[in-house]
Amino acid sequence: MKTAFVGLGVMGYPMAGYLAARGHEVVVYNRSTDKAERWLEQNQGRSAATPADAADGADIVFCCVGNDDDVREVTLGEFGAVHAMPPGSILVDHTTASATLARELHTVASERQVGFLDAPLSGGQAGAENGQLTIMVGGDADVFERALPVMESYAKAVTLIGPAGSGQLAKMVNQICIAGLLQGLSEGLHFATRAGLDIEKVISAISKGAAQSWQMDHRWQTMVNGQFEFGFAVDWMRKDLGIALDEARSNGARLELTELIDRYYAEVQALGGNRWDTSSLITRLEPPPVSRDG
Repeated sequence: MKTAFVGLGVMGYPMAGYLAARGHEVVVYNRSTDKAERWLEQNQGRSAATPADAADGADIVFCCVGNDDDVREVTLGEFGAVHAMPPGSILVDHTTASATLARELHTVASERQVGFLDAPLSGGQAGAENGQLTIMVGGDADVFERALPVMESYAKAVTLIGPAGSGQLAKMVNQICIAGLLQGLSEGLHFATRAGLDIEKVISAISKGAAQSWQMDHRWQTMVNGQFEFGFAVDWMRKDLGIALDEARSNGARLELTELIDRYYAEVQALGGNRWDTSSLITRLEPPPVSRDG
């Protein structure tokens, strides 16, 4: 496949690398050219001066940038990718953005005879670097089937959820659930500390029962040690929760716990934790015994 990858952040950089390693022709675009140059030193491909230049002649254009405004700029802006995409090509947006934007892009792309998939990611930086991402996809089934083998270059699971916007809605569910899990784990560890329990023994016991979660298995020890440099930052989580809360106001969903945890993350930001990972929720409750990293 002739592919383009727009956005070489902590996720896009390794994902584009997997495309090149799997033998796809890759053209990359990044707002800061130094990162594109570094990518080219490590991978086979070439860089482009604009998203449109990258998309010219591509079979599939992948996009992974910051937020709705960034997506609009690199897809629909003056030098946006959509303007150069040939009929029959596919635009895949891996950005965590709004379902409203996904539906808008689907409409615009369809008018140009271009396929569109909203395909937000789960798995974080480690998942991207190890090619083990989970992808939730919204869009048309025939477009999905064409793009699936290429997305499998960097993913362990790719699921078509429903029509355009469904991938973004599923990602909102993912973030809502993670926020609740992390708050519960934070409170549990805090309680165990104040109760004078041997936390390692407690986790060993309860992680084999109904309380088990990925967050418990992989984060309990770093949380009690005050280590918060494991990828997905508080700033990014607040952006994602804000998208979910906006959607809830539109569809009537009651996200009472999510609203509360979003405020808790604001408190973590006030502590200087903008770039700490999401497990840093515990810092509101239990100052760690060592200096916080990250």
